Amino acid sequence: MRPTRSGSDKECHGRRHALASAGILALAAALIASAGPSRAAEGEPFRLCADPTNLPFSSDNPSQPGLYVEIGQALAQALAQPITYDWYKSYFGKRTVRVTLLGKQCDAMIGLPLSDDFMGPAVIFSRKFGTEGYALVTDNNRVIGGIGDLKGKRVAVQFATTPQNLLAERDDIEKVTVLSPDEGMKALDQGKADVAFIWGPVAGWLNKTTYGGRYRIQTTEGEGLSWDTAIGFAKTSKDLRDRVNAVLPQLERTIAELAVKYGLPGDRAIRFTATSAVTRQASDETVAKGAGGPAQSPDGTVGTGSGVVKVANVVAAEAKADPATAGPETVSSGKEIFNGTCAHCHGPDAVQSERRIDLRLLNHRYGDEMRTKFWTTVQEGRPAKGMPAWKEVYTDDQVESIYAFLLTVQSQSND
Repeated sequence: MRPTRSGSDKECHGRRHALASAGILALAAALIASAGPSRAAEGEPFRLCADPTNLPFSSDNPSQPGLYVEIGQALAQALAQPITYDWYKSYFGKRTVRVTLLGKQCDAMIGLPLSDDFMGPAVIFSRKFGTEGYALVTDNNRVIGGIGDLKGKRVAVQFATTPQNLLAERDDIEKVTVLSPDEGMKALDQGKADVAFIWGPVAGWLNKTTYGGRYRIQTTEGEGLSWDTAIGFAKTSKDLRDRVNAVLPQLERTIAELAVKYGLPGDRAIRFTATSAVTRQASDETVAKGAGGPAQSPDGTVGTGSGVVKVANVVAAEAKADPATAGPETVSSGKEIFNGTCAHCHGPDAVQSERRIDLRLLNHRYGDEMRTKFWTTVQEGRPAKGMPAWKEVYTDDQVESIYAFLLTVQSQSND
């Protein structure tokens, strides 16, 4: 017969059981702590912000996801986390960052400019993973060593970008204004330009996928021309930022291979010196640089930069007879001449947000004198205001075609 336990025996046994249980719990806690933050986050998705139609950077097409998406996939794998995506158009610029990243719809946005001035303290960054910037695109047998080599050349340059402002004061360089890297490459391919000064990553991608590698892509560097790129996080995500920083060095070779895969230029950059006016504009361009420079809205309008864009006031005094109704060919010809020459200051297709150089307001300003003002100003120029004389450049018929085009875009606003 087993002896019965006394009250003190039972109390002793209970204490031993409690101590053992506490020891097990302490051991479990220690094991969890030793696993580190990356183990604690395992199983949670790595939520990536990305543009669904922005190659070479990102795409929602699994067969061609883009550089940033593939970097995100490699990061998620290194962090032992599944990946999910929050798709949002990048042409909304900083609004995109506010809605997605700062709106807690995603955890990380790849490819932001590594700058303390970007979005204030609300956004924090990983370490640098690359450098991106504007590039000079030429035939493979042409090498550009600096801005002096552009003298006498026709240069396709993106509207409202640092390169456009950089070249604005160079009268010895013929500027051909374009709205996008794609238009710049087309101008080069169609013989309308000798050089294209456009967003390098997109130029490299188009050269690889559309033009069979027949162009030389030479990157540039300087204030407003190139930026170090990093991964952005909300300021509340310091732990995730630190974990990403811990694994980024392991992915250097992968990122380099992906850059080659998507055609990003990898040459030694040409140093350009930008003016102070150019540098003031730079931070506004960085947000949408993945999309090819300045932010462009869905209706196609583009924000203009400040600084050295020259002003052309329409004033003058020589009358000409009213033109006959211009046909579509005349209007088309005038539009082409305008976009090749005048758009540098007055905006592509005469779309310009600065009222003083908005040629859509000519009729509103001058009424019946519009034609006289236009002809005198174009022929004689206003050199003191940055408007050259064009009478030795274009024939009367060509000037007439520009006027015919401008008639089609006149605003009815009375503001």
